[in-house]
Amino acid sequence: MGGQDRGVHRRRRRSRAGVRALVAVVVVTGLTAGGGYAVRRHPELLASVGVERTVPAAVPDVRPTARPTGSARPPVPAAGRVPPGITYPLRGGGDFRTADTVGAVAGRSGELLRYRVAIEDGIRNVDVERFAREVAATLADPRGWTGDGRWRLQRVGRDGPADFTVLLTTPVTRGELCDDRTDRYTSCRNGDRVVVNVARWVYGVPHVPDLGLYRQYLLNHEVGHRLGRGHERCPRAGGPAPVMVQQTLGLHGCAANAWPLVGGEPLAGPSGQYDDPIPAGDH
Repeated sequence: MGGQDRGVHRRRRRSRAGVRALVAVVVVTGLTAGGGYAVRRHPELLASVGVERTVPAAVPDVRPTARPTGSARPPVPAAGRVPPGITYPLRGGGDFRTADTVGAVAGRSGELLRYRVAIEDGIRNVDVERFAREVAATLADPRGWTGDGRWRLQRVGRDGPADFTVLLTTPVTRGELCDDRTDRYTSCRNGDRVVVNVARWVYGVPHVPDLGLYRQYLLNHEVGHRLGRGHERCPRAGGPAPVMVQQTLGLHGCAANAWPLVGGEPLAGPSGQYDDPIPAGDH
């Protein structure tokens, strides 16, 4: 949203499909559970927005999820993906499990920014260290923000100083942290918080069938806001979309693209955004 864009989606008209029934716990696709990491709580992340913290940090729950009954069917994942067993409530407990591993500095030159990675309690069967490795792999890719020498990025642990935090959150907490409680669908950047909505992380979006590509886009887009980039528009029909296009909501003639650099060169479009509706609910 221009030069002062914080990465928070403005409130727009809802889709005409209407508000669908909200399911308290849905089965979703994503990372498999893993053990062996130290669980660390990071409760102060929600203090500034007044989210009540009632559930203590816990290791991932690997028990099978009960099959829904009656009409309470889980939504069909994008592109027909079958969810294997990760669950999340609409609103998590408010505490976060924080990855402790410190990574290498990515990038050869430029300003160094350090970031930590955390997952909200209530998102089950997701290993925080594995999620952190996925985040780090995307942010260290030479096609990403560190590829042209302007930025360096390094993952730090819970206690190290950090310039921003990548948070995997439940849909309602996403609304709290992004200062827009009407939006449970998108992700955002707000201040030093890069907020990744778990619903998008595991379901993706229907018009981007490659979930891995979409996840890379999602991280690069929201971190791009933290680096000072605003929203952009599709520069050429049929060409790759700049990473700062709101690809979660639409492609507008461009092809899905996850990377700031295409063919070794930065790809940008005209400043601005489209008036796409934000789908109701979190799916």
